Amino acid sequence: MSSFPACFHTFTQPTEHIALPDKFTFPFFYQPHAISTLAAEALMDQLQQPDAPFVHQFQREDEKQSSGKMFGVLVVRHVSGQLGYLQGFSGKIDDNNHHQGFVPPVFDMLEEQGFFRKEMEHINQVTALLNQAESDIALPELSQQLSVITQQAEHEVESLRQMTIERRAQRKLTRESAEHLTDSEKQPLIEQLGKESVADKNALKHLKQHWQAQIDEVQQLLNHKRAEITGLKKQRATLSNQLQHQLFKRYRFLNGIGEHKDLIDIFAGTSTPTPPAGAGECAAPKLLHYAYSNNLQPIALAEFWWGTSPKSEIRKHKQYYPACQSKCQPILGHMLQGLEVDDNPLLVNPAQNKPLEILYHDDAIVVVNKPANFLSVPGKHIKDSAFTRLEADFPDCEGPFVIHRLDMATSGILVFALTRRANKSLQKQFISRTVSKRYVAKIARKDIADTGRIELPMRGDPYDRPRQLVCYEHGKHALTTWQVKTRDEAGTTLYLHPHTGRTHQLRVHCAHHLGFDSPIIGDTLYGEPNHRLYLHAESLSFEHPCTKELLHFQVDANF
Repeated sequence: MSSFPACFHTFTQPTEHIALPDKFTFPFFYQPHAISTLAAEALMDQLQQPDAPFVHQFQREDEKQSSGKMFGVLVVRHVSGQLGYLQGFSGKIDDNNHHQGFVPPVFDMLEEQGFFRKEMEHINQVTALLNQAESDIALPELSQQLSVITQQAEHEVESLRQMTIERRAQRKLTRESAEHLTDSEKQPLIEQLGKESVADKNALKHLKQHWQAQIDEVQQLLNHKRAEITGLKKQRATLSNQLQHQLFKRYRFLNGIGEHKDLIDIFAGTSTPTPPAGAGECAAPKLLHYAYSNNLQPIALAEFWWGTSPKSEIRKHKQYYPACQSKCQPILGHMLQGLEVDDNPLLVNPAQNKPLEILYHDDAIVVVNKPANFLSVPGKHIKDSAFTRLEADFPDCEGPFVIHRLDMATSGILVFALTRRANKSLQKQFISRTVSKRYVAKIARKDIADTGRIELPMRGDPYDRPRQLVCYEHGKHALTTWQVKTRDEAGTTLYLHPHTGRTHQLRVHCAHHLGFDSPIIGDTLYGEPNHRLYLHAESLSFEHPCTKELLHFQVDANF
């Protein structure tokens, strides 16, 4: 009987009653299969033991320091037929890639005698020289000296120039007053005036040269020091790029048909041919690579967050998450070749055969009640949407024109313009925020104040779209106010008023730990799946673009 690989864990609980999946987990949108949930719960039990090897990493009380980590489990079958699972984590723990019981990295950049440490030592030496050059006290002193000399030179040159102008004017008067003199009397005077003019010009020229020589001397010293800094920066950048390229070539990933590909080749055909930092360090690629390398058959995958949420992202303790888009999608696209994988549910049109209720229409506008799981506008893969439905229903109009949108999962009221004039008027109202909007949402948390406001600036997550981040440095202002509508055993139903229109604003403000710290029920992106997202655009009020009449529409939520 073949021996088990070092990181192969057997289940301690019975698994015979669990029917294994027919296909491998689609990693970018999934609900964990029961067999992977069993493995994940075993790992969670291990992580919360007081003698866990790095338990301290995830139990800090200081909320200013994010200490959470993404873990993953991969259920596998050994060649002997034995079912088991692998454990992995994203990135490093305790600045170490290797921890007992967890799969190793695809490439260990921290190896003591490896090129990474040697090259990093070289880069650190250049960085130290750069820091020393940038902190050289002569830099500000020379800059100040140059400023003082330049100002003094300008002052003295300008003073002499004004004096020269005045002397020129005086000589002109002298010439004019000498017109009555005879030629013999005038000639010596004209020569004298000419000599004075030449002397003035030379004096101004020599003064400029004097000061320019001093300025050039200081500027040369300053340029030399700045050139040294620029050279060190270029040297560090070159070394860093070379090291990054070497790293990308060392990260070679196996797939289900035994092919190896490095990160350079994997990302070459994508919109970002330079792999992002940290590519290949996530749990899923490490788990699959270990499985392939040890002749283990992948069965099911699950990744979950353990510990404190990061400041900007929304991560909940013990909650399952899909693989990230920017780093993992290209890598897993290669690694999953050779496996039968679940169909991508994001390619299925959930709005198929769903009616789109029209609440109101005239020659200028149309107002609809969009069902949940129904696109507002055509998507990348699914074209069926409220927009395309109206395009078919109103073929002779100038529009329809999209005024605002609701997330696919969000139900509720949308208005479209049918004419350019109406579009211009409605756009102006939305931009000036004179439109009144109210949403209804339900969250599991119960200890909510009756009213309040949430202000958390937001921006898109560049590494995992369409997720959004809370970012005080680059985010845009986002304000939401709320009132409690009802409370029950399942949680709190809220009226939400978005005073700004950021993408996923209400979902992020509810889920983020600085907001309600409670995702909207059914939020598959920031929370956990349910039969639907409990978010509904209940009412919308605006001025009719033609009649100027105030219109109000309301459709109560059906949850």
